[in-house]
Amino acid sequence: MESPEPRQAATDLRAAHDDRGLHALRRAAQGRPVVGYIGCDTPVELIAAAGALPVRLAGRAGRDTTLARTYLDGCVDPQAVNILAAILTPQEHDAVPDQTPAPDQTPAPDLIVITHDCDASLQLFYTLRELRRIGAQTFPPVHFVDLLYLPGEPTRRHNLGRIRRFADQLAAWRGRAIDAAELAEAVADHDAARAARTELRRRRRAGALSGSEALRWYAAGTAMPAREYADTLTAALAGDTARPAGRAVFVSGSSHDTADVYDALEGDGWLVVGEDHDWGDGGDQPPIGEPTLEALTDHYTRAVLPTVARPPHRMADAIRDAVGGSGAHYVLTYCRQYDDAHRWGYPAQAAAAGVPAALLRDQPYAGIDLPDLSSQLLSQEARMAR
Repeated sequence: MESPEPRQAATDLRAAHDDRGLHALRRAAQGRPVVGYIGCDTPVELIAAAGALPVRLAGRAGRDTTLARTYLDGCVDPQAVNILAAILTPQEHDAVPDQTPAPDQTPAPDLIVITHDCDASLQLFYTLRELRRIGAQTFPPVHFVDLLYLPGEPTRRHNLGRIRRFADQLAAWRGRAIDAAELAEAVADHDAARAARTELRRRRRAGALSGSEALRWYAAGTAMPAREYADTLTAALAGDTARPAGRAVFVSGSSHDTADVYDALEGDGWLVVGEDHDWGDGGDQPPIGEPTLEALTDHYTRAVLPTVARPPHRMADAIRDAVGGSGAHYVLTYCRQYDDAHRWGYPAQAAAAGVPAALLRDQPYAGIDLPDLSSQLLSQEARMAR
C-alpha cells in the first residue's frame, strides 16, 4: 500500500477515530471477518493471524443505552454499559440534534473477545454469557481470555495456557489452525504499529500535537489494519504539526476511548500533554519480535499491564516521571462513575507529581465537570505559590 501524504494521512486517522466501523465495514464488504475485542491485553496478533480484523470496541457519547441498562446497570462503569448497547443494537443510526444522522461507531463483529483487564469487562462478559444462555438477545459468539499479572513463573505458565487455548478457539472458529507464516506476518505488522505509536509519543512530548489530536491518532490504531495504521501514522507524523497554547495538564485515572473529554478540556483552555491510560500514551508497548506463542505470552504477561493492575507506588513513580517528561503543570485524576479504583492511589500520585493535582469523581461517560476542575487546580496553584 502506498503511503498517503501527511495531510491526507491525518484526515484518515481522524476518520478511523470518528467512525470506528469504517474499516470493519470495508473488510465485511470483502467477505473478510471482523473480531471486536475489549481489553488492552487482548492478543490481537492471534486475531490478525486468523485472517480477521481486530477492532477494539468503544463507547460513543449520545448512544441510546436503554436496552443495555435493562441487563447491566448500577455499580458498573458506564463505558461498559455503552459498549453493551452497541453489541445488542449494532449498525443503528443515532440522531444528533441539528445534524444529519451519524453512523454508530461500533462494527457488527463476527466474534467478540473479552479479557479481564478490569472488573467492568468481567461483568460485561458475564452479562453476555447469561444473555446467550437464556436466549434473551442475539449477538456473535463471545470468547473470554483470562490473563493474570502476578509476577513469577506460575503466572507465565497460566497465561501460556490461556493463549494456546485462544489460538485453538480461533482455529476452530475459522476452520483451520494458525500457521507459522500467518503468525509471523501478524506479529511484524503489529510491531510496526507499535513502533509508529512510540514515535507518536515522542513527537507529542516534543510539543507537536494537541492532546485531542494525539488521542484520535492513537485510537485509530485499534480500528485499522495494523500495517495500514503503521504506514498512515508514519506519514501523518512526517507532516508539519503544531500544539496550541493552553495550561498543560497530565490526565490519569479512567481510560478515554473517545476524544470527547479531551475536546472539552482543550476547549476550556487546558492542553492535555500526556496520559497513563491504555488508549493513549499508557498503551505504548515494546515490540514482540519473535513470532511464537511463548513470545506472545512473555509480552502480554510482562509488557502489557492494565492500569488497575499497576501497584500504587509504581503509578506514583510513573506520574512523577510523566510530569517531568511531558512538561505538565497540572495533574488530573479523572474517575468515571463506578470506576473508583483510581482513587486509591491518588494521594500518593498527587504528592509525587510536585504540581497542582485534582481528583474528579463520579464523572459521566464522555463528560467532565470543568468548573470543579478549575476550582481545584487553580486554587491549589495559588496556595502553592504563596
